[in-house]
Amino acid sequence: MEFPAICITPYGQFCIRVKYWQILLKQQLHTSLRELTTIGIKNAENLAIPSVRNDAAFLFTVVGTTSFVAVLAGQLPGDWGFFVPYLIGSISLIVLAVGSISPGLLQAAIGGFSSIFPDYQERIARHEAAHFLVAYLIGLPILGYSLDIGKEHVNLIDEGLQKMIYGGQLDNKELDRLAVVSMAGLAAEGLKYDKVVGQSADLFTLQRFINRSKPQISKEQQQNLTRWAVLFAASLLKNNTVTHEALMSAMSKKASVLDCIKAIENS
Repeated sequence: MEFPAICITPYGQFCIRVKYWQILLKQQLHTSLRELTTIGIKNAENLAIPSVRNDAAFLFTVVGTTSFVAVLAGQLPGDWGFFVPYLIGSISLIVLAVGSISPGLLQAAIGGFSSIFPDYQERIARHEAAHFLVAYLIGLPILGYSLDIGKEHVNLIDEGLQKMIYGGQLDNKELDRLAVVSMAGLAAEGLKYDKVVGQSADLFTLQRFINRSKPQISKEQQQNLTRWAVLFAASLLKNNTVTHEALMSAMSKKASVLDCIKAIENS
């Protein structure tokens, strides 16, 4: 991946020190967990392990609540004391069945439930703002974004990249850029929290890009690319902390893409 002295986007200009990034680029194939820890990533060895915090809390609540209500319903008179607890108790089995047959439906419910965690909205804003900011810094135009629970995303628009992705012709240069943007949210959470929650979708997105690249890279190269992308994204975020915070604030207020760009340029 190469960066000019000035990366021009449809929204403005941003200066990048070429020599600094060239140093990082040389480390692409040799990025270690120690380097991620040194730059500030907490628990770097667990970054790729999917978090079960939200899932466990949701299932525990469902099972605990239905069990408690079923015990109370058992005090009902006559046949009601038998059938009602049975029906209520079956809710847990139905939830598990839905999770096995259609995980997407259960994930939507878990996403809504996760809002009970005090840090959840802040995590979403930090995560998506990182995707937005890193994409902007490396010259990828942003079409839109959302912080709504279950719909969190940042959309990029680049016809050339779209053609390469759909045609399975992503070259190494473009794969590098997309890898850094994909890992930005994970890097942002890793810099702030001991446990990353939103990495699954990011890793899936990166794998999709890798599968669309040509020539194909080995499993070892994929691991190295992932670590390097996290390191690169974390470096960008650490060097633009104030900008990242300003963008988080703007996005939390549902500012337009143009206003978000202004927040970046004015910070």
